Amino acid sequence: MTDTIVIGLSRVLDEAERIADFLGAEVREYTPDVFLEVFPHTRRIVAIMSMGIAVRRIAPLIQDKWNDPAIVVVSPDITYAIPLLGGHHGANELAKELSALGIHPVITTATESKGRDSVESIAQRSGCDIVNRESTRQVNAAMLDMDIPVHTMKGPGIVIAGPDVSILVKKGEFTVGVGCRKGVSAKEVLDAIRNALAESGVAKNDVLVYATTQKKSGETGLSEAISALSGNLIFLDDETINAQRGITASRATKIGLLGVAEPSALAVAKRKQLVMGKKVYGRVTVAIAH
Repeated sequence: MTDTIVIGLSRVLDEAERIADFLGAEVREYTPDVFLEVFPHTRRIVAIMSMGIAVRRIAPLIQDKWNDPAIVVVSPDITYAIPLLGGHHGANELAKELSALGIHPVITTATESKGRDSVESIAQRSGCDIVNRESTRQVNAAMLDMDIPVHTMKGPGIVIAGPDVSILVKKGEFTVGVGCRKGVSAKEVLDAIRNALAESGVAKNDVLVYATTQKKSGETGLSEAISALSGNLIFLDDETINAQRGITASRATKIGLLGVAEPSALAVAKRKQLVMGKKVYGRVTVAIAH
């Protein structure tokens, strides 16, 4: 994935080159299809053009704030830098970065415009990812009115958090859902997870988080295994698990759940896509998503 691309109208290509040199970026001349070409493969885009042109061209391409690139529109007179997409996800910082060239950043996200922090900016500074991304709406709204405490906990440990608490963990691309029989040993869980990761070609260090149902919070073998992997284990409530879609049939319906391994992996995954559907290893079931 290309880090940064500067797109400029033909009459501002000299300025586009200057900005690109400063950012260490690639320059592309504007064409009607240029956003379509670069949108899926670029982390940051600077567009030197009117806001209207940029909005019309990116509108059909937008998916969600977690996967879309950060886009900053620079006015054609090179006076203002306005984060258009992904303010909390790199666009605000990119606009501020351009201030070194004398371009004034125009920040419109509620928290930053009031000089407040956001969950996303805290995660970025600390080199973390957000596990329960839906929580950011409530937490960021609360940050507008009050100072929200940030608690750091060293493991091994268990975190049980409500929907208005954002959980930040070390960066990773994959999530592992784990189901197990009662009384399972740590060795059984470790062997199952290691086999699943090896079969899927996923490195242990690329795992964002391990997840299971809160009904398994008393399984010491499961907790001990995740601690041995230096991983983070999240216990999900029934509502969260049963809200997932695209999973295979499971005997977990006997305990009121659509499943355990697959929906747990999907619930905390970034892209909500299964990399490996549930696979049974003795008394342990594992699924991997990203």
